[in-house]
Amino acid sequence: MLGGAVALGAGGVLTAGIPAQAAEPSDLEGRIDALAGRLDADLTALRRDIHRHPELAGGEVHTAALVADRLRAAGLEVTTGVGGHGVVGVLRGKGRGRTVAYRADMDAVPPDSQINGGPDPAHVCGHDLHTTIGVGVAEVLARLRTRLHGRVVFLSQPGEEALAGAQAMISDGVLERTRPDEIHALHCGPFPVGTFAVTPGTGLPGQDHSSITLTGPGASGRADRLVADLGALSTVTPPQTSADLERLIREVETPHGPLARFVWMRAGARPAANGDVEVRAAYRCWPQERVPEIRDQLRRLTGRYPDARIEFPADAFPAMVCPPRPGREVRDYLERRLGRQAVTTMNAAIPFSGEDFALFLRRVPGTFSFLGVRRPGADITTAYPHFGAFDPDERAIGAGVRAMAGWLAHRAGIGTGHSAP
Repeated sequence: MLGGAVALGAGGVLTAGIPAQAAEPSDLEGRIDALAGRLDADLTALRRDIHRHPELAGGEVHTAALVADRLRAAGLEVTTGVGGHGVVGVLRGKGRGRTVAYRADMDAVPPDSQINGGPDPAHVCGHDLHTTIGVGVAEVLARLRTRLHGRVVFLSQPGEEALAGAQAMISDGVLERTRPDEIHALHCGPFPVGTFAVTPGTGLPGQDHSSITLTGPGASGRADRLVADLGALSTVTPPQTSADLERLIREVETPHGPLARFVWMRAGARPAANGDVEVRAAYRCWPQERVPEIRDQLRRLTGRYPDARIEFPADAFPAMVCPPRPGREVRDYLERRLGRQAVTTMNAAIPFSGEDFALFLRRVPGTFSFLGVRRPGADITTAYPHFGAFDPDERAIGAGVRAMAGWLAHRAGIGTGHSAP
């Protein structure tokens, strides 16, 4: 399922929103599908506008303005300038219920973070789709507000690529002001278009780094040997080919497979002041609890080299770990809504990716799921984030809107009132 194309027939996930094996939609879900269908063309146009104006972390001016305008037009209470260019939209239902938050990131990928990409910022991580889907979900649920209990809070986040935007919004008090009981997010992934991958009990690794200074005669040679020693700690190698990517996704899907534990270490040396040499090492590991163990290994390696000293930050950037119970609940919901063949489970973390959504999940329980954006028959690099070839199937927008609008309505609480026109 993960490595191939999805077959689209009559009643398939992208034509009617529900594949043949799925349960019949509820009255509310049928209404969601109908409303989302009316928005498909408009949301595709919105995505293309955002795609044409890629903005780096901290500079999401155009994108934030588009989001704020659309949310205001839908009748949400909108606050801008949260944690930089963050936008917060609050949709109030008719009755009392949970406050459910939904986060979408807005920034583009800088050239130095693209794989075989171009010289300019580009939306090769799918944040243009994420933002568009968030707007679409808000617009659908706004038309159904008289049937919703509780509130839905939409967080359009800046600065994810810099791992800075989530903390900026949190530091700006967004969680204290909106008080969500839970929070959810969706990310593009290299799965067949319109399918979903859920992450109960897993997620994405955090990141830690160190700075090692070597002094005295021969420091440069010792630094080169240390870099080699550090690199030998890696248990995984970044994928280089499409076949490597296909294998990576299969391994992520495998319970208790080769990625149940890993270390990915990167190191390099550069001259410092007074003839010293600095070795910088950065790594991701799984599970996150291994950070003290890896730090001890780095200290022991450093201790083998005369006149070497090592420094770490106070804390490593945390892993994004989705609580098991919410992850199972979103899986069950999507399987009922779309059919079991449209949902897979990620049983391990991808070693080479991280997410600052981790900071929200450390404070509020929730889910992080992947939305398939791979065209039938397309090479996996066209659907794998950060590759210059990234070219998602835009039909995934509608699939994401339908699924997430239903999921958020389900979580916030559903009443029996009449939907708004």
